[in-house]
Amino acid sequence: MAGALALLPSPLLGPAVWGPVAAELRRTGWSVVECSAAVAAPQTWQDVLRRFIADLPAERDLVLIPHSNAGLYVPALTRERHVVASLFVDAGLPLAEGSTPLAPAAFYDFLATRADEGAVLPPWTQWWEDADIDGLVPSRAAREGVEKEQHRLPLAYFRDSLPVPGGWDEKPCGYLAFGDTYADERQQAEDRGWPVRTLAGRHLHTLVKPREVAAAIAEMLPPLGVEPPHR
Repeated sequence: MAGALALLPSPLLGPAVWGPVAAELRRTGWSVVECSAAVAAPQTWQDVLRRFIADLPAERDLVLIPHSNAGLYVPALTRERHVVASLFVDAGLPLAEGSTPLAPAAFYDFLATRADEGAVLPPWTQWWEDADIDGLVPSRAAREGVEKEQHRLPLAYFRDSLPVPGGWDEKPCGYLAFGDTYADERQQAEDRGWPVRTLAGRHLHTLVKPREVAAAIAEMLPPLGVEPPHR
């Protein structure tokens, strides 16, 4: 089966994190849909879901390729669009059914220390030390591109849970990790019997080595039943 590759960014960031990979995938013949989790700062998971749905064409077969927190939206999107497969890229992994917290308890406690008096979080790059962020991106220009698209989310967003309709993972799924940041999710994917691969890199490896990431995505799709483009 064929399908358009739908690149889903974290609600905290924007399409810039996928831009170089999208260009590389198109160069090699893939059909790509670049999505945005929000135009303005989302307040709830419902805001994010509506934005993703608006960006995803209803008439096409889709391969969902979420990064980071966007991974938690795959089950809901599978109900709303014709999803033929999903490849999680250094992403949060939903439960099989029930509901998935938008932040684990320990991470929520960390976020609570970052929120301002109005219980609103700073932009994502300000959660960490400057040196840590500089180590994630290849250049100052790349960092500025990410920062332009950042959204400030309310702390309450991460206190919520996202409903998980059962059966979403009956479609083929795989997991591509960058280093060990999402080691627990990678192990869960292995335990589910999914194809799993790890690239040596960090969370924004999509910006650092986009050709390597695009090649890894392309190599992981055929085992999920997704046909490569005819060139």
